[in-house]
Amino acid sequence: MPTGFTHTTAIPLFYRVDGHGDPLLLLHGGPGAHHDYLYPQMLALADRHRVVTYDQRGGGRSKTDDPAPITWQTQVADLAQVLAELGVAPPGAGGATVVGYSWGALLAMLYALQATMDATLPPVARLVLISPAPISRAWRDEFETTLAVRGRSDAIRAMRDTLTASGLRDSDPAAFRQRSFELSVAGYFADPARATALTPFRVTGKVQQSVWQSLGDFDLRQSLRAVRVPTLVIHGRQDPIPLASATAAAEALGGECVVLEACGHVPYVERPDELFRTIERFLTATA
Repeated sequence: MPTGFTHTTAIPLFYRVDGHGDPLLLLHGGPGAHHDYLYPQMLALADRHRVVTYDQRGGGRSKTDDPAPITWQTQVADLAQVLAELGVAPPGAGGATVVGYSWGALLAMLYALQATMDATLPPVARLVLISPAPISRAWRDEFETTLAVRGRSDAIRAMRDTLTASGLRDSDPAAFRQRSFELSVAGYFADPARATALTPFRVTGKVQQSVWQSLGDFDLRQSLRAVRVPTLVIHGRQDPIPLASATAAAEALGGECVVLEACGHVPYVERPDELFRTIERFLTATA
């Protein structure tokens, strides 16, 4: 598993490469998070592809002391340099295959939109958008309200009570921290009981806030119509992010939207077989 730090970006960004075959770039969620939490499950992509991923600026091992705000434009500029430096969009290949999850899917759309307007940027050949973050401020507000309500559900409250009564805090602090993390994200799942065996992660709040603020009162439904590359959108029926946002993204991009039943925001845990089968079908058909 080659790892390293980029040298063409404004600050060094940590990256890793897994597998062999046609390259694709995997973008993690956040913003302000890091790539680790997508693994080991998303390593299934490395069975047939050379998967390149990196910690986006301000998160994970790509943290910075630079006081300048990190914006969506910052992340797009970094992404362009990563594509060029790490050979994900080799000359003559027609562009890069970008697989984005959650915020990473929105970042992929923002980058593809910029690349259609700036011929100096490495082009995008295909987009795979998994559980994409909302493409408008209104849908983001709806998502935040839904997630907050789910976090107060009877099922999650009961699991928290069970953890408190378990004695793990004293007997096994590491196990207690692990379970506490899982319960903190259980509202993202169609069945909160499925929130187990997850890789913990942290979000750098300052980065998350500055990126979302930079988007302002955004609505990408019309601007995304300028992007015309093969696109696959995959979204869970029970994702707290509104399904209407995902279907609108697919419609604007002229792409396909696959809805996974009994699935929330984390299909690589909730519906991995169906998720990876759908992705491989799309990549084979658009090769």
